[in-house]
Amino acid sequence: MDYSEALARAGAECGIEPEYEDTWGLRHRPSQATTRAILDALGAPTSSAEEISAYLDSRARATWSRAFDATVVVREKADTLPLRIPASQAGGSVKLEIQWENGEIQHHWFWLPELPNRRQASFGDREFIEKPLPLPKPLRLGYHRVRVYWMKEPELEVFGEARFIVCPERAYTQGGRKTGLGISLFGLRSARNWGVGDTTDLLGVIDAFAPAGVHFIALNPLHAIANRQPYNTSPYLPQSSLYRNFLYLDVNRVPGYSLDPGLGEEIESLRASELVEYERAARVKLKALAAAYERFVAGGGAPAFQSYVEAEGAPLEAYALYCALDEEMHRRNSDVWVWTQWPEEYRDPHSAAVAEFAERNRGRIEFFKFLQWQLDAQLAEAQAHALERGMRIGLYHDLALATDRYGCDFWAHREYFVAGCRVGAPPDGFAPNGQDWGFPPPAKDAHRIGGYELFAQTIRHCARHGGALRIDHFMRFFRLYWIPDEFSPADGAYVRDHAEDLLGILALESVRNRFLVIGEDLGTVEGSVRERMGRAAMMGCRVLWFERNLDGSFRAPGEYEPQAAVSTTTHDLPTLAGFFTGRDIEARREAGLIDEASTRRQRAERDRDIQQLNHAIAISGFPGDPLGFVLSTPCELAIIYQEDLTGETEQQNLPASTWQHPNWRRKMRVSVEDLGGMANMLREKIIRSGR
Repeated sequence: MDYSEALARAGAECGIEPEYEDTWGLRHRPSQATTRAILDALGAPTSSAEEISAYLDSRARATWSRAFDATVVVREKADTLPLRIPASQAGGSVKLEIQWENGEIQHHWFWLPELPNRRQASFGDREFIEKPLPLPKPLRLGYHRVRVYWMKEPELEVFGEARFIVCPERAYTQGGRKTGLGISLFGLRSARNWGVGDTTDLLGVIDAFAPAGVHFIALNPLHAIANRQPYNTSPYLPQSSLYRNFLYLDVNRVPGYSLDPGLGEEIESLRASELVEYERAARVKLKALAAAYERFVAGGGAPAFQSYVEAEGAPLEAYALYCALDEEMHRRNSDVWVWTQWPEEYRDPHSAAVAEFAERNRGRIEFFKFLQWQLDAQLAEAQAHALERGMRIGLYHDLALATDRYGCDFWAHREYFVAGCRVGAPPDGFAPNGQDWGFPPPAKDAHRIGGYELFAQTIRHCARHGGALRIDHFMRFFRLYWIPDEFSPADGAYVRDHAEDLLGILALESVRNRFLVIGEDLGTVEGSVRERMGRAAMMGCRVLWFERNLDGSFRAPGEYEPQAAVSTTTHDLPTLAGFFTGRDIEARREAGLIDEASTRRQRAERDRDIQQLNHAIAISGFPGDPLGFVLSTPCELAIIYQEDLTGETEQQNLPASTWQHPNWRRKMRVSVEDLGGMANMLREKIIRSGR
């Protein structure tokens, strides 16, 4: 086996796709340098064919030497479990033990010669066989453990064990056509908030739109972010995917809060500001919340807080510890902004220095836990309020694809990420040079070895207190585009993940917690992905601008598929008013993202698009009413963004820009107190559309 063949085999073993098709239909093969760099990041040796061959042999031998993988994920109708045994033991008997998650234990005995051989492998003088081990019926959904014992005298011998996850075939479903309002929570404007939309503003939105026939409020990701402008305000690049941004707290409703007259002027200034001022708002809220926490502790605290902390366990401790460290390191040196700049002894969450810091700063760590407890409680109240007001879904949450490589998740759980590579996208019409999203890819084998616990917790936390969960970049479960460090986005490769395991766990959490699953599947997506989503009862996304026929004309409402969430736009696309005025094109020109020639070309293309869209809307019976057009589709969910109700021209995010554009800072034009008129207008459109 020569070096090229050995490298290709190692790439295939680690999930590196040998080629991919771009948006123009052209096929690309990753270079040897790219394959080698990705393998190096995964810890696979690549210096010679002999070394690679020995690695592959060792990896295969290790797999066959284990009775089971570290985690086994099956669907509830599974009949058997694959069992690997030494061929020399094929004449013996085994006992299968299943410990269900409630602690109950079941035993089942098998004589191996009665079970057929499915696969076999040889390594020198050692031979192995895989046999199908029958499973009891019915299987129970949940997170369990399995063990297999050799039936030996005088006592049994454990041969293998694994986490055993039983999942449903399909996610939770509701049926029926429902309308939702899409908002950026941070951008809600009101006469009472502190310059950032909060949970009480959310209650106001629910009260305004529930009577209008709106069944859910689609939110931006609420993940914790650094709140530092302009580079750390994107809700899609969180410090932590498990916990949420304390800026969304209504401080007035936090136990122990007392009005501080000294903060009044700053709060009024933040409330009146044209854009969201993250850093200023974070400072004033932290000051008020810290004082509230001191009064809460002085008053004896609350058992509910301790119950929350105990239930959250180690993940919350790690997050709160990170927050306290991040704050302290920046206090010591104002030029230190990220954990990779911290003194070396604090970069390892398990170091003695970190343990000592935690002991000395226990009060501050508990304070950051207190913030999450309160935010959890306020969001729970919002979801309960939405359901009480007649909303069938309530809150529709959003799970970001990314985690900031300088944030808490990577600091605390770095074994679940691959250092040395970033996630991005290959060149396409939108980004001719490709895209570098700058965050680390997941370490799929580490997740499987860890029982997928971090993945399950992330889904569970993000969907909590909601009836729907949107998954950003649903392709993540199947493959991601990896770019090795020091390589350009054009020189990356796709790497596959354990898709069936991840989809199963997502469906399990969905059924258990009764939330719908919506997968963002825009752009170039393999047909098999959408087919698999359909079988799992997970909805795709359909956006007005992208629903075209081959000749560029817009599809009629009746041509939209029912199992989908349709929307007028997204946070990365122009609003309706922005589309018709070309404001998004002008914004790209002002930000220096396109030149004058590109501006003229895009304006000409836009004129044609407007003509075609107006034609499609008119012949569908909704002349001049694109909102009614979207609502009339058979899609199960229809999302109308508040910017399109209020006629705003500016979009929340201008892709490929940071400091050049005020991304993620736009406040809505109409205040929460004045939403009644908008709600009545939407109600009329919902009724007319028959939704």
